[in-house]
Amino acid sequence: MRFVSLLAVACLLAACTQEQQNKLGRDIQNWTGTNGVLEVYAGDKLVRRFLKVDKLSTALGTSDGQARAYRYGYGILDENLNFVADPGEKKVYFEIGGFDNYVFFENPR
Repeated sequence: MRFVSLLAVACLLAACTQEQQNKLGRDIQNWTGTNGVLEVYAGDKLVRRFLKVDKLSTALGTSDGQARAYRYGYGILDENLNFVADPGEKKVYFEIGGFDNYVFFENPR
């Protein structure tokens, strides 16, 4: 019975379009969270790093519902840029503008 259930789920996923599969993957990530890292650069110099970021969200206008030119999220500010959430480094809210240079990636550790 377990094999039949697994086979049915596999068939359903195979029938989905690539976009539907991507959306399902993003929905699962939103539910389970991501151990993301956000790095913000000034030119070629790293100036801020946030650890344990679940996701970046795009702000929407209250009245018009249009996407704003910035993203926001929560993460631990890695003040000494050592890639470790040290004691005393707190979880903070952050916003990054549409013209900021940043990289968001899953923590490889």
